[in-house]
Amino acid sequence: MPPPPRRITKPDGQPTRGKTGRNRLRQIDNLIALYDPGLIRREDGQYRGAFFVDLGYGWEPVTTLESANRLRRLNPTLCVLGVEIDPERVAAAAPSADERTCFRLGGFNLPLSDGEHARLVRAFNVLRQYDESAVEAALKTMGGYLLPGGLLIEGTSDPSGRVWVANLLRRSASGELLAEALVFGTNFRAGFEPGQFQPVLPKKYIHRMIPGQSIYQFVSAWKRAYYESIPTSVWGPRYLFATCARRLAETGYQVDLSRRLLGRGFLIWRHPEG
Repeated sequence: MPPPPRRITKPDGQPTRGKTGRNRLRQIDNLIALYDPGLIRREDGQYRGAFFVDLGYGWEPVTTLESANRLRRLNPTLCVLGVEIDPERVAAAAPSADERTCFRLGGFNLPLSDGEHARLVRAFNVLRQYDESAVEAALKTMGGYLLPGGLLIEGTSDPSGRVWVANLLRRSASGELLAEALVFGTNFRAGFEPGQFQPVLPKKYIHRMIPGQSIYQFVSAWKRAYYESIPTSVWGPRYLFATCARRLAETGYQVDLSRRLLGRGFLIWRHPEG
């Protein structure tokens, strides 16, 4: 039997609205499977039994259960933990628990017992309700539960999950939480235009869309690339998306030009500044 979860006397954070839709985070699961499948598959050393954590799943545990189903295609024994700050939501999710899926009360201070660890923490549509001044502390707290090499994915999506942006942060061997990439995701159902992503920028960036800030410069360069590449739209939004990425790379931005990633609608800006 697993040890009982560490009791959280005061979960760190605030309740979210708790509303989400089915498949809203499908693309984030797909990104995980493409970007770092080894992290999900690992079952060596401390990674044996380490959790995928879905923080802030809401009134229904649908995102946690969907992720468990998708990611267990990579690792059938993957342990999955859904965390909520609202006791009623935890109680409502309890009937959906099984041998490798559990739901616990907690916040940014994750309810992990001694000997339990997180390989990946996903906090989506959570931090946008906070003041920007609270973001770095929340990220640091969550990142402190990751194993070395573990990943924190924090971001925001539109209500349907068609368009989203996420921070990817990696815990180093020395324990630092390092910004690894900023990912822009789309399923192309609403076409493609760089301005679509501005309303769903993570809290860390949403108020920095002003001249002189790195995110402003990046989005501006992406828009220029878009207008220069519009003639290629005759081959569809995916082709236009990839063409824009190549133009960004030509101007010096470290963007991933993998066809597999771009074809799925993932633009990955590595080592973003600020």
